[in-house]
Amino acid sequence: MASHQAQRALSGGGISMITGLDHIGVVAHSIDQAVDVLQNQMGFPLDLSRSPLPDGAYFAPEGTHNYFFQVGEGQTQIEVLIPVLEEKGTYKYLQRFGAGLHHWGYGCDDVEAEAARLAGQGLRRIDLDEPAGTKVTAAFFHPKSASGILTELVPTRMR
Repeated sequence: MASHQAQRALSGGGISMITGLDHIGVVAHSIDQAVDVLQNQMGFPLDLSRSPLPDGAYFAPEGTHNYFFQVGEGQTQIEVLIPVLEEKGTYKYLQRFGAGLHHWGYGCDDVEAEAARLAGQGLRRIDLDEPAGTKVTAAFFHPKSASGILTELVPTRMR
């Protein structure tokens, strides 16, 4: 049986640097709503190292407060996005579709190299408005070019 990388190369897709599913992004109206379902009902603890309280990790390009919940003992987490700026896409998404699934976040060894490879395969990268003095370490791809799923690349986390 050929390795995953060998199969990708043979299929013409190139060698992926994606190491796994880092997180599933969901959008919610409030952190209280998310805590009630994810922590109180499902038992997924809030990852305080990635989600400093009370405001979580602020993601300026989308105007969201982000909170991460650990799913089991693996690497995958659920990222809860709480939008606070009406003019940003995540806020508009919540208003249009309501709370729920927002994106997949994949960990990879080299975000920029993998983003270039995916763009070469036809995925359309989304340009983020980066506030002055900040550097975004993630790359996003438009759902229309990725089978209807907003796709994010993030650096692989080490535990």
